[in-house]
Amino acid sequence: MSTPVQPPTTRAPRRWRVGLAAAASAAALVATVAAWPIASTAQAAVGAGTYAVTNAGSGLCLAAPSADAGAQLQQSACAGQRWTLTAVSGGFRIASAAGGLCVGVRDASTSAGKVIELQSCTGSAGQTWSLTESGSAYRVVDTNGGKCMNLKDNSTSAGALVQTNSCDSASTKQWTFTPSGGGTNPTTTTTTTTTTTTSPPPGGGDGSGSWPSDTGSVHQTTTKDVGTFFDGGMKRYYGIGDGGQGESQDPMFVVANGGTIQNVFLDAPAGDGIHCEGSCTIRNVWWNDVGEDAATFLSSSSSATYLVDGGGAKSASDKVFQHNGAGTVTIRNFQVHSSGKLYRACGNCTNSYQRHVVLDGVTARSTKVLAGINTNWGDTARFSRITVYGSTSICDKYKGVPKGSEPTKIGSGADGVNCLYQPSDITQK
Repeated sequence: MSTPVQPPTTRAPRRWRVGLAAAASAAALVATVAAWPIASTAQAAVGAGTYAVTNAGSGLCLAAPSADAGAQLQQSACAGQRWTLTAVSGGFRIASAAGGLCVGVRDASTSAGKVIELQSCTGSAGQTWSLTESGSAYRVVDTNGGKCMNLKDNSTSAGALVQTNSCDSASTKQWTFTPSGGGTNPTTTTTTTTTTTTSPPPGGGDGSGSWPSDTGSVHQTTTKDVGTFFDGGMKRYYGIGDGGQGESQDPMFVVANGGTIQNVFLDAPAGDGIHCEGSCTIRNVWWNDVGEDAATFLSSSSSATYLVDGGGAKSASDKVFQHNGAGTVTIRNFQVHSSGKLYRACGNCTNSYQRHVVLDGVTARSTKVLAGINTNWGDTARFSRITVYGSTSICDKYKGVPKGSEPTKIGSGADGVNCLYQPSDITQK
């Protein structure tokens, strides 16, 4: 076990509370959601492996005209083109099975209409992709810019070029993955992790699994800097702060850029939970009682990717995950109970950033809001495989303001620009 260090001097910025207006809006949205059909089952779960990738609008396959770096991807008749997915922080790296070059956005652009091409695999911005279920297919989303892999002019013709575009329900922005030579078994999703203990699977694959039990307790009264890897052995950690909503409490754990924390329970008092200084993975972590926040994401880099994989949170009177920095947060296979917001992009921090969140496989019970974002800064929130019990607003929109002011709620619900989901993405129970 690492030697405890003194708490960091940087404090989390001021937050705000969920108000009565949000609750009223949530009730109105639920009345609409209740009339939606039950979410359809997507194709077999996609994990690390090798696949043929087919456009749902044209039936043609993702291909490259050559094996050279800089070749723009296109679609063509399916004749053996194969792509290898490798799990990385925040999603997948996609590479040509033939030549080994990676799929990336030219110049790591975050704009629509930009070339998607073969590149040397460097792990740079624009080379990480998340897969968001949409009906029987997937949206392939660049986690750097939040744009979807699409065909130019939504063409269904052979030879049509592949580029980025805003994510909506167009069939040409959706792709199917057929395992070929190592793809994930059609009934399971494979996650490769390094663990030092046996731990239960993270939820039920959609955040609906049973709540696990801890293997013991650790009373920790100072912040632990865990560096790039920490496995808690499913022990319950507690001891910082007062368990309430007081601002600027110290975190229990600080995770370095590129680091992973896994197999941990946090219980009251747990201060400000976990701080991710940069890109990080929080895997199979369970909050029995969220204090100030469960986790806060702090990197100033627009290419930062934060992955919350499995686990769950209870009793967050304000919010569970606080996004103060830039980049993209992905929350998948997660459950939340009796909370205010599951995710909030800070609306009055010292620094204003464009922020993105992807929620995939989330089950929410007695929770007011799944995500709150600031549309005036270009934030986006994408949802798939969402199950909600009770009155829940899926996506609330705010106008972000300078530090010292209070953000104003300006709306809620899907809009095809900032709050991105279809009726089939949400199951109301």
